[in-house]
Amino acid sequence: MSNLKEIEKMKLESIFSMGGGYVLDFSNQSLQSFIYNTIKIDLYNPKYEKYGTSKAKRLKALWEMEADISVGKLIEELLLYQDAKATINGQSDFNKKLFNECLQIGYNLQGKKQHQNSAPISLDDFLKMEVDEISISSLKIDASVTIVLEQRIIEVKKCLKSEASLSVIFLCGSILEGILLGIATKKIMEFNQSEVSPKDKETGKVKQFYNWTLSNFIDVASDIKLLGLDVKKFSHSLRDFRNYIHPYQQMSSGFNPDKHTAQISWQVLKAAIHDIHEKIK
Repeated sequence: MSNLKEIEKMKLESIFSMGGGYVLDFSNQSLQSFIYNTIKIDLYNPKYEKYGTSKAKRLKALWEMEADISVGKLIEELLLYQDAKATINGQSDFNKKLFNECLQIGYNLQGKKQHQNSAPISLDDFLKMEVDEISISSLKIDASVTIVLEQRIIEVKKCLKSEASLSVIFLCGSILEGILLGIATKKIMEFNQSEVSPKDKETGKVKQFYNWTLSNFIDVASDIKLLGLDVKKFSHSLRDFRNYIHPYQQMSSGFNPDKHTAQISWQVLKAAIHDIHEKIK
């Protein structure tokens, strides 16, 4: 049972646009998938119907019934999702003050300190950054997987030229996950000892890497300072884009990737490789 206060719930309901039973722009299926991928909880378990069956009422029940660490993690991930969407869509009315207050709520529940990130970079500025393209081989991960990942980099460039935007997104997401897994296998202790490493609910032990999600790898890589905060934020955007590999999820959300979305994905991948390279060299 979480220790969320009533005033904190009010702030969260406001920032997640939960009036009328909604939660941001999620469909029933996409919210269920998002929550399960984040904290391995099925929002559509009947026990979360104690206040009603809408998305918002189920989420309120989850906040009340689940442990602080799970609720805090979910709040953090929902905020990152909302921030990424606001940045990409150029929403000038996004309430940063409320966002930071809610992020602190999520961190408090997890027992984490909030990272200080003054003057967060805008999407336009992020895309304008001159990021050197660094060979994956310089990261010194397993040679066999390096060959596969470098072949996918070549494929990304072909897709960018032909404006095959959806392919760019899926390839960039898979490359990023492959790189982070490769780095994790070299830095097992650092990844496993991170306070945000995913843990088995029953045993409390850190999960094996093959059970980690891309979200887990991004969060831990940021926590141990392999990824900067801006790269972490936009990496979660790439992760969200990649989730639309499921056709029904793409259909329900109305997501239609274009050249701009592909450029974001490619810039995220290059920036992540650059950050990791700078930290480990």
